[in-house]
Amino acid sequence: MKAFIQKRSENLRNDVFSGLTVALALVPEAVAFAFVAGVPPLVGLYAAFIVGLITSAFGGRPGMISGATGALAVVMVSLVAEGNSMGNPGENMGLYYLFLTVILMGFIQVMVGVLKLGKFVRLIPHPVMMGFVNGLAIVIFLSQLGMFTEVVDGEKVWMTGTNLVLMIGLVALTMGIMFFLPKLNKKMPEALIAILVVSGLAVVLKLDASTVGSFIRDGGGDGLKGGFPLPKWETFEKVPLSWETLKFIGPYAIVLAAIGLIESLMTLNLIDELTETRGNSNRECVAQGGANIVTGIFGGMGGCAMIGQSIINIKGGGRTRVSGIVAAVTLLIFILFAAPLIEQVPIGALVGVMFMVVIGTFAWSSFRILPKIPLSDAIVLITVSALTVVFDLAVAVVSGIIISALVFAWENAKKIRARKTILEDGTKVYEIWGPLFFGSVQAFNSKFDVKKDPDKVIIDFMESRVSDHSALEALFTLVEKYEAAGKSVKIRHLSEECKRLMVKASPKLEAVIETSVEDPRYHVMAKAMA
Repeated sequence: MKAFIQKRSENLRNDVFSGLTVALALVPEAVAFAFVAGVPPLVGLYAAFIVGLITSAFGGRPGMISGATGALAVVMVSLVAEGNSMGNPGENMGLYYLFLTVILMGFIQVMVGVLKLGKFVRLIPHPVMMGFVNGLAIVIFLSQLGMFTEVVDGEKVWMTGTNLVLMIGLVALTMGIMFFLPKLNKKMPEALIAILVVSGLAVVLKLDASTVGSFIRDGGGDGLKGGFPLPKWETFEKVPLSWETLKFIGPYAIVLAAIGLIESLMTLNLIDELTETRGNSNRECVAQGGANIVTGIFGGMGGCAMIGQSIINIKGGGRTRVSGIVAAVTLLIFILFAAPLIEQVPIGALVGVMFMVVIGTFAWSSFRILPKIPLSDAIVLITVSALTVVFDLAVAVVSGIIISALVFAWENAKKIRARKTILEDGTKVYEIWGPLFFGSVQAFNSKFDVKKDPDKVIIDFMESRVSDHSALEALFTLVEKYEAAGKSVKIRHLSEECKRLMVKASPKLEAVIETSVEDPRYHVMAKAMA
């Protein structure tokens, strides 16, 4: 008991320190994504707080951090712009359409969880996972390059001269502390200490460096400080709850829900591998949907899992729900009480932390294994990485799954074989080997010669598997051809389910099917994993 309490106590310390680090890293990310979506900074910060708190407390993956993300923000840009055009100038109707869309998005995600569809994330192939990780690491890296800009005469330009040198110096110092500190003491939260040290130096030395405050002001925001989030009931007054509104926000809600769930469940899988534990994907879907419903009501832009912040949390020792709750509550405290202090944190310190996340996230082993894995897997890995960078996570993952499925179908389609023997009475027996499904139907049909075959034919499926409706149709057609030629055909060793389906489709086929105690027990349509 004493050892259990001691272990919990040590983990609590790691969770708290890790949560504080994540909270600091959440601020510029949430603000940046709010600017991308074309909404005020507090809309992004409120989303980070509400979504982060609810998913940490009730989600299916302890230690995973959720909040406003770039993957969702890029979709919200056109939604907000179109919404604004529907109202009067200065009315900000796009913001209210966004809130309503986020609420609908949340309901869709809850339904996915209730229907237990989240389990299908387990069907994502490993090359797709590696491509996702590499692509997202590149996206995180590219997103941080935007921090190396400054506003000159009202225009955002790349830093030059002293400002650039100072920015690079702060980034390098942060990365150096995070790299060497664990070699001295592994129990110290290197990311949090690096941020505090670099921030302290910037304040003491009065360095003219870009800070969180200047970043917000350069983006057009008034500052970090805000009040406690309150329900935006005016959303339901300003936006007409009509069929026209549903037609407008519906497609956006579906796309946002899909992107959010894919990114979250992929991140959940990644953290499962890092921690050697297993999360609950369906519970995560319900929690994320509920969080988005609440954040939409309270004026947030919605969100999902954030792989960068989740990696920071895991690397910092965060393993329980406490770390995410601490991060969310600390972020709210920043907004309510500590805005002036947080605004003094140099952007370079936060960029340094994110660069270390990029280094830790990228699957460097993929370079080593690329020449050793099948060419198709290598193509999938590279394709998913590229599509994640060029388009978005949803497009990349779906494309990777489709490519992997097509390759799998093609490879299995080539495995169908037919061994032919002639019995003493002249009956010809076709012993089928390999799976019979939509991809192998053509090869299967080519094995038979109806015109030249004898009057009696037996088709034996002991070493084969009838997998889908296309396979059943192929059997129907083949039997009809033999009967049309006036020949007798019998089918052996079909599964009980396959027999029922064939007889149901055509009762006359019952006479064609031979019953055997050795018939296989597989199902025609493979059921998804529980």
